[in-house]
Amino acid sequence: MRDAHPVTVLGIDPGTAITGYGIVRKEGRNPLTLVECGVIRTRPRDGLAQRLAEIHDGVLELIRRHQPTVLSIEDIFYARNVRTTVVLGHARGVILLAAAHAGLEIHEYPPSEIKKAVAGTGAATKLQIQFMVTRLLRLKSAPQPSDAADGVAAALAYAMMPDLPKIEAIRLRTVP
Repeated sequence: MRDAHPVTVLGIDPGTAITGYGIVRKEGRNPLTLVECGVIRTRPRDGLAQRLAEIHDGVLELIRRHQPTVLSIEDIFYARNVRTTVVLGHARGVILLAAAHAGLEIHEYPPSEIKKAVAGTGAATKLQIQFMVTRLLRLKSAPQPSDAADGVAAALAYAMMPDLPKIEAIRLRTVP
């Protein structure tokens, strides 16, 4: 992870029906540990506003309980159905709002980057992601449902991304 201080990462795989999450902790040189994972389910019969409120409240509860310092969230993928992409954007919006209000550091990764960080290839299948999450965290079985494993993978993506050097902006003087 980024430094030797204990870090708790909340990983989110957003969705309006099922939002997967995983909380991963790193303390010093100890291996990564899975604190909790699961899903926030909403009722399909509820209106979009109600479902978004439930997702927001669920994420706030996770933040309250686990006090993460980082949110790692899957970025929007562009579905064939434009409406699906727009609705997913709404779910991401309420999740980002909850994290921002809690003061979390926010990192967004495209699905292919999460897959590459966890499984070594951006084209990994759900089964490959579940297998690698299980191996990386030394679990007896894969998190279920697969949405929970995807949330854990999002947290692991942050934890496993190499530290990139910060590039300082160079100010050029304009010649009068």
